[in-house]
Amino acid sequence: MIKPPESKENNFIGKLLTTRTFRKVPEITIYFWIIKLLTTALGESTSDYLVHHIDPVMAVVLGFIGFAIAMVLQFVVHRYMPWIYWFAVTMVALFGTMAADVVHIVLKVPYEISTGFFAVALVIIFGVWYKVENTLSIHSIYTPRREIFYWIAVVATFALGTAAGDWTAITLKLGFLTSGVVFAVLFAIPAISYWKLRLNGITAFWLAYIMTRPFGASFADYFGKAKDAGGLGYGNGLVSAVLFILIIGFVSYLAVTRKDNKSDQP
Repeated sequence: MIKPPESKENNFIGKLLTTRTFRKVPEITIYFWIIKLLTTALGESTSDYLVHHIDPVMAVVLGFIGFAIAMVLQFVVHRYMPWIYWFAVTMVALFGTMAADVVHIVLKVPYEISTGFFAVALVIIFGVWYKVENTLSIHSIYTPRREIFYWIAVVATFALGTAAGDWTAITLKLGFLTSGVVFAVLFAIPAISYWKLRLNGITAFWLAYIMTRPFGASFADYFGKAKDAGGLGYGNGLVSAVLFILIIGFVSYLAVTRKDNKSDQP
């Protein structure tokens, strides 16, 4: 049986998705985890600040625009660039927080339901990613298709982390500080298991990655929320400003020293 020839359009898209390029993500160092935690905290505090100081719908629209711009920039460049990569992560944190809050506040979906939904969605994403690419390693993000899977997974981890953090802090009434401590422990477990128990590196990475969102966001809420809401009352604006300065400092350091970009080659 003779196969019909592929259309030029389909052939072009296939080549585009599998064409190799330079690696698009940073080396996993202590700086990666520090900045990741700072961006998750910034996403939480800035989202809360915006929706309470401007029209909430406009805040979500602006968040989406920032997210879209960041994704375009990230996919346009051909190699890892600290400023663009971390801008993308920050916009995912901001818009992801807003989107997850919309699910609860507007659609009235309980946190425990959204937590379960996003957990299942993430498992499905990982399953499809592995079936197509036969790996979930971020060290292999050097084709457009793998990068698409990577960012879909990143968005899902933020949605899951947002719902889980609010579930423990609000629904389970643990409060922001206790919730933050719980997720700090859960964040540390994969790292300890990797170093001491030889847990698979890819599994350890993604488990820790998921926990960074509720870990960082819980402490952002603890510092930013009013005292009668269980926080220290410093205000979301001040917390966002401090976090923004810290992120700028760390990303500038990495851009100059290239400590998270030991090799441009995959």
